[in-house]
Amino acid sequence: MSQQKAKVILITGASSGIGEATARVLAQAGHTVLLGARRTDRLETLAQRIKQNGGTAKAYALDVTSRDNFKQVVADATREFGAIDVLVNNAGLMPLAPMSALKADEWDRMIDVNIKGVLNGIEAVLTAMEERGGHIINTASIAAHNVFPTAAVYCGTKFAVRAIADGLRMETKKVRVTTVSPGVVESELARTTTDAATKEWLEDFRKVALKPDAIANAIAYAIAQPDDVNVDEMIVQPTASAH
Repeated sequence: MSQQKAKVILITGASSGIGEATARVLAQAGHTVLLGARRTDRLETLAQRIKQNGGTAKAYALDVTSRDNFKQVVADATREFGAIDVLVNNAGLMPLAPMSALKADEWDRMIDVNIKGVLNGIEAVLTAMEERGGHIINTASIAAHNVFPTAAVYCGTKFAVRAIADGLRMETKKVRVTTVSPGVVESELARTTTDAATKEWLEDFRKVALKPDAIANAIAYAIAQPDDVNVDEMIVQPTASAH
């Protein structure tokens, strides 16, 4: 790498969308990228592609809702590559529906992945990072700033991610904490919506969308800052809007 020190970076939700793009961009910048997700076939393909392009990558089966699984991945990765310098808490779900649809199973799943998954990641890396420094980056959303109909629970989870990040940043002097709030991005996230009317509205809403690389570049920018510079928060949206 040029002036920037190569880092060991663990990315959750790395099998598609923002996570996959972030892995590619960071590997290209010379960092070691550790890919975590449940879809290991996709992760293996991505890891191979990164290696073919001269980068360093390894895939790990990771269910962010499992504290034990998260800790094990961090332990295994640390043994092989050294301490984790950066955690990108990116895994997330967005099944939207009106509250009246009573999709309680989807509410539970969003809370488990979007909030508990972030906390599990923080728990797995924080002690080591407090000793030697580190960087935790959480993918929130414009839904962490504004509430939309059909997105009450999703927005609630993203407001929570932002609050958790703000609180952690206030408490630590050793760990950099960044919240990235993407606007509409081309990804598989919207495909988790099962409510028919919401699905139709969502397709219209998502007509103007960023490429995942836009968010990956924002994350790379935050990581590239000197250790004494913390990028607290970034909101990244398309220039044009369909509305």
